[in-house]
Amino acid sequence: MARSPKTIRIPAALEQELAGEFVRRGVREWSAGVGELLAEAVRMRRVPGVVFVDGRTGRRPVIAGAGLDIWEVIATWKAIGEDSAKLRQVYRWLSEPQLRAALNYYALYPDEIDRRIATEEAWTSERLEHELPFTQRTFQRLGKGPLSPYFVEFVSD
Repeated sequence: MARSPKTIRIPAALEQELAGEFVRRGVREWSAGVGELLAEAVRMRRVPGVVFVDGRTGRRPVIAGAGLDIWEVIATWKAIGEDSAKLRQVYRWLSEPQLRAALNYYALYPDEIDRRIATEEAWTSERLEHELPFTQRTFQRLGKGPLSPYFVEFVSD
């Protein structure tokens, strides 16, 4: 994506806050850090009810107040035939606006969510056993779907 240089004047207090944020995140280039923050801010404005959190795989969108990753809700929605009524039954503890936020985020950013679902679906039981052998007796795959708390059951010896 082509970038065009921009000049921005920001208050000193905000500049200090940004500097602290970039240190915490390990951002070395000021413009890259500001670009990431702006991209998240735009997405959160476009889809109220979605926030971004840090994780092992980087920043990711989650449902505000629930902490549930958007990709997990969408993977479930796809697995149940894109049926919104069934989705409400599966996620009874989520409010209607929270579920709508996940679906709206997916409607606006499907490529991002589909890439994450594909990454998660690449975790087959064989790959899990090979890369994380200590989980061999702990996890068992249930049906079709990504390996997540909603598609995996814990089994005991």
